[in-house]
Parts: sequence; C-alpha cells; structure tokens
Amino acid sequence: MTETVRAGSTLSSTALEVALRDRLEIRDLLENWVVWRDAGHWERFRSVWHADGRMMATWFQGSADEFIRVSKEGWEKGVSILHFLGGTSIDLSGDRAIAQTKMTISQRGRIGDIVCDVVCTGRFYDFLEKRRGAWGLVLRQPIYEKDTVSPVNPSATLVLDKALLERFPQGYRHLAYMQTGIGYKVKEDMPGVKGPQVEALYARGAAWLARTALDGAP
Repeated sequence: MTETVRAGSTLSSTALEVALRDRLEIRDLLENWVVWRDAGHWERFRSVWHADGRMMATWFQGSADEFIRVSKEGWEKGVSILHFLGGTSIDLSGDRAIAQTKMTISQRGRIGDIVCDVVCTGRFYDFLEKRRGAWGLVLRQPIYEKDTVSPVNPSATLVLDKALLERFPQGYRHLAYMQTGIGYKVKEDMPGVKGPQVEALYARGAAWLARTALDGAP
C-alpha cells in the first residue's frame, strides 16, 4: 500500500518515523544527484544509483555507468548542462518509491554561430528502491513540460530552422534543436505534460509501487 505522511496520519508512531526517515533520505539523494552531477563529482554521483540504475534523457538512454562516462566526457569537452530543483512529491510503498521533482535543465551552446541558453522546465520522475538499507535510483525519466531559447548576447539575431524545430515535441524542442546541432542523437518521443507517453509512464510508476518488476527499461 502506498504510504502518505500528513497531518492526522493514521500510521503508527514507528511506521511514521520510518516513512519520514525514508522521505528525508530520498530527498537528500535527489538533491545530491543535481549538486554532484553539475559539480563533476563523479564518484559521489555514482553512489546515488543502484548498480542496475538507468537514465533516460533527450540525448542519452542507458545505464547509469554509461551515463556517468558520457557526462564526464562532455564535461571535459566543455558541454554545459546544469540543473535546478523545485518541490518534490514522494509516493512510498514499503521499500519502493516514486518521486516527482520539479526541475529546470539549462544548457549553453551554439546555434549556428550564436551562443545561446536553453532553459527547459519539467519534472524528474524517479523509480527508487531501498536495498540493504539504502535508497538508490533504479530509473530516472524526465518529463519535459516547456522550454525557451535566447541568445546570451541579447543584441544577436537568432534564426531557427522551422522544420527541424517542429520535428521535436513542444516540451523540449529548443533543447533538442541545440543538442542536435552539436551532434547528439535526440530521442523524439519523450513524455510531456499530456499524451500517451506520460500516461504510460504514470502507469509504469503505479505498477512499480504495486511490486511489479520494472520491465521495458531502455
């Protein structure tokens, strides 16, 4: 059963203490993910994932180990992708959890010969599990809600290829446009605010909390 912790909770004092501790540990893990990844603290960053953890992103889909490797390579080449977190909602079911965290992804790069910033707003949708007493990420799937692009120099004039831009979902089309331009192969069917992709993700999350195996990982 999914556990909620709020004023007037009917959980026993012991169960309430465990649930609150679990929530605190999960929030700590999610915040560490952003700080350690964006700071390039790769060994500490690895500790937030379980050994079989997997990452889904516009530009990458695969294992946590591979994600760390390619992120480190990008870091060393000067790729600038930063994250900022907002509020978090956590659904607990024993040693499993689904966390949704408001976030922004900010990437700086060139579009043509113009240096631009893309800011994408969305949610991290995370599948977590407690194993041997420690919480870790099993799968991170971002939900992309909306994005914008602007030249770093406000006097520059930015012209986009409309056909290429509209090839991507509205939630991350400017991010995908920039990433495609610098050589990444971008996944074109990531979940957004509405639609079959996000509904399928919610169903997968509900199945995870109901103790179903996490099938269909990339």
